[in-house]
Amino acid sequence: MVSSPAVRAPETDPDPTDGATVLVVDDTPDNLALMSELLRPRYRVKIASSGEKALRIAGADPRPDLILLDVMMPGMDGHEVCARLKAEAATRDVPVIFLTARSDVADETRGLALGAVDYITKPISPPIVLARVRTHLHLKASADFLRDKAGFLETEVARRTAELAAIQDVTILAMASLAETRDSDTGNHIRRTQHYVRALAEALRGHPRFAAMLTPEYIATLYKSAPLHDIGKVGIPDRILLKPGRYTPEEFEVMKSHPRLGRDAIAQAEAQLGSSVGFLSTAKDIAYSHQEKWDGSGYPQGLRGDAIPLSARLMALADVYDALICRRVYKDGMPHAQAAGIIAEGAGQHFDPDIVEAFLRIQPQFQEIARRFADDDEALARKREWMETVSPPP
Repeated sequence: MVSSPAVRAPETDPDPTDGATVLVVDDTPDNLALMSELLRPRYRVKIASSGEKALRIAGADPRPDLILLDVMMPGMDGHEVCARLKAEAATRDVPVIFLTARSDVADETRGLALGAVDYITKPISPPIVLARVRTHLHLKASADFLRDKAGFLETEVARRTAELAAIQDVTILAMASLAETRDSDTGNHIRRTQHYVRALAEALRGHPRFAAMLTPEYIATLYKSAPLHDIGKVGIPDRILLKPGRYTPEEFEVMKSHPRLGRDAIAQAEAQLGSSVGFLSTAKDIAYSHQEKWDGSGYPQGLRGDAIPLSARLMALADVYDALICRRVYKDGMPHAQAAGIIAEGAGQHFDPDIVEAFLRIQPQFQEIARRFADDDEALARKREWMETVSPPP
C-alpha cells in the first residue's frame, strides 16, 4: 500500500505534456485516490480498480497517453494486463510504468521484458513519480511525432510515386498514339495488344521455361512497355505506311526499318535520362524484335528461337492475332476461330510453340479483350478519311 502523504505537483513552466491522459490501475481505493490527487493538477486522470476494467478503458477512444499499473491485483494481475496491452495494435505504443511493492530484480526484469518502460517501487516518492511520468510522456510525444512524420512521409512518397507512374503511363500512351495517328491501326490496337501480352505472360508464369523471368514485376514492365512496339512507324514515309495494297520489294525494305527506328528512338530517350530504365529496356526489345520469327525468317536481324527476347515473342503473337481479327480501313477482320487456326499453324515457324499453346488455352481471354476494346465505326471512318487525304488512292 502507498504510505506517502499526498503531495501536489509543484508549479512549473508550461509543458507540452500538460493535459495528457494518465490511466491509474490499482485494486486499492486509497492508492487510486492518492495517485489521482498527485496527478490531477497537471494531467487528466482515469482510474481502474481491476485488470479487466483497465483493458476496457485503454482500448477505448481516446486512448490514455500513459498507464501506471499495479502488479499485484486479484484476478488478472499487472503482468497479464501489460502483456495484453502490448499484444494489441491499438495499445502497444502506450507506455506502461509498473507500480509495485515487489522490488526484487527478477520481478523488475520480468516487467520490463513484458514491455513496461519503467518500474517504481512502493512506497512511492511523489517527486520521483511526477518526474518519471513527465519523462515518459515526453518520450511518447517524440515517438508519436516521429511515427506520424514517418507515416506522412510514407504516404507522400506513395502519392508521388503513383503520380510519377501515372505521368509515365500517359507519356508512353501519348508516344504510342503518335505512331498510331500515322498508321492504319486505331488507338485501341495499342490497348488490345497490351492486354494480350499480359494475358499470355500470366498464362506462362508456371511454365518451366519462363517461370524464372515472368515475375509479377516483369509482367508489369511488359504491360507498360507494350504500347511502344510500333513507335518506329513514325519514321516511315506516308506513301509507304499508308499504302493500301502490297508493297514493292523496295517499299518493303523501307517498312522493315521501323523496328530499328523504334529501338533507336527509345534508346535516345533512355540516353537523355542518363540511366537505365527497366521498362525502356524492355520496350527496346519489343520494338526491335517483335517482327522476328521463331524459325529465323523474320526481321530485322533474322533471330531464331530463344535468341528472340521473350517480350518480343509475346508481342509477335499478340500483334499478328490483332491484325487478323480486326477491321482496318482497307480490310474486314476475320472470325476468331480462323485467326486462332492461323496462329496454331504458325507454331514452330512464326511463333514460339509454348506461347502458342498458352494462347490456345486462354482464347476466351483474348476474345474478351477484343470485345472490350473493339474499334468503333466512327473511328474507322475518320481514319479512312484522313488516309485518303494524306495518301489518296491511285
